[in-house]
Order: sequence, then structure tokens, then C-alpha cells
Amino acid sequence: MFIDSHCHINFPDLAARMPEVLANMQANQVSHALVIGVSRPKYPQVLALAESHGNLYATVGVHPDDPEAEEYSEDELVALAAHPRVVGIGETGLDYHWCKGDLDWQHQRFRTHIRAAKRVGLPLVIHTRESAEDTIRLMREENAEVCGGVMHCFTETWEVAQAALELGFYISFSGVVTFKNAAQVKEVAQKVPLERMLIETDSPYLAPVPYRGKVNEPAYVRHVAAHIAELRGIEVEEVARVTSDNFFRLFSKAGR
Repeated sequence: MFIDSHCHINFPDLAARMPEVLANMQANQVSHALVIGVSRPKYPQVLALAESHGNLYATVGVHPDDPEAEEYSEDELVALAAHPRVVGIGETGLDYHWCKGDLDWQHQRFRTHIRAAKRVGLPLVIHTRESAEDTIRLMREENAEVCGGVMHCFTETWEVAQAALELGFYISFSGVVTFKNAAQVKEVAQKVPLERMLIETDSPYLAPVPYRGKVNEPAYVRHVAAHIAELRGIEVEEVARVTSDNFFRLFSKAGR
């Protein structure tokens, strides 16, 4: 069985056909999925999905790409994370692709999430885009290794992966790893220890080959696993088994 460790099935493209999305998961042996919180307004949708379906879990957080987003305080994150279906803090991190100029607000938002995660003992779900050096620096400054977590949709260099691994973090691969022009991601997918790897869709975005350019969904995570297995010269069943074990080890609040 496969686990989609990062998806946004509360977004309109997927929420409008939720019964089909869930049925497709089952048909493709995708047993569980983690629905990611990205903003205060969307969080009730995320939590409702996790409360309504035993194979879905939730995280709580505010994405780094919107300077106008309504923030959570550290205490608010701690309180929301007490819910039994909330298994992680994030999506959080840094994004210098969409955001320019003075980004102190983004750094402070990231620090707030790290501090909350350490208080509640839940893993972080970290987004980094064109900001790897500062992302790792802030993780080190805030002692993010205390709570651990995952570098989601990893597209950085092997050196960045090593820095995250040294802090006890997992590395998660999305459909990007299947793209022909993703040589750097493929290299990292070959080098990361299998016991520190997760797989994800980041749906509805980044659909893997052979669905590239279409709306992504959790059922397609099996194609991510299959490509990683091909890159590493192992059976896809091994990738499925180990990454599923890794998911429940990292997000231990999810149980099994």
C-alpha cells in the first residue's frame, strides 16, 4: 500500500469530486493521505476531511507565500494541534520565488511554526523554494531537530538534502521526480536513504508522468513510487512498504 504524505484535496478541483478521489485511492492501493493546512480560511475544510475519513489526516499551518495571510500565533498553533486528527505543523518554510524584498515577516512566520512544533512534539512539513540556505539556517537556529519533520516536494541539491538529513528530517518526493528535466531531483532520489524517504503528490499540482499537465490526485502517488524504484533498481513494493513505515514513524500520532 502507498501513502500520499502531502496533498491538498480540499482545493476545488478535487473537493468537487471527493467520492471519486477516495475511490481512486482505494483502487490504486493508496491507503492513507495527509491533507495539508495552508491558511486559516481553508483549515476548517482540511480538518473536516480528516474528521470524516479514517484514512485521512490533517496538519495546521500558514503557507509562506502570502504576506497578507492572517497569521496563527504560536499558542494558537499549539491549541489546534491538540486535535486528535492533526498530526503535524505546516505547511511552513520559506519561498523566495513568489516573495521578494524584506522577508522578515516570512522568517518570523517560519520561526513561529517551528517553536509550536517543538512545544507539541509534532513534525514540521517544510516548504522551501529558492531559499534553501536560509531555510536550513533557520532550522538550525531554532533547533528544529527537536521535533523533526519532512522537506516536502524536494527539488534542491544533494547538499541541501544532506543538511536536512543531519537534522533528522525526512525527504519527500513528488511527481517532479518523474519529469525528464529533473536530473537533480532524480540524483537525490537515488542517494537519500530509503528509510528517510516519503512520497507525495502535492495534488492538485505536479501530476507525475504519465499524467503531467493534468489535475493531480492521491491515486497517482504510485507513479512516484514506481519511478523511484526504477531509479534505485528495486521493486516498487519495497518503496511502498518502506515509505509507508516511514510515514507512520514520522507522523506517529496517526497511529496505524
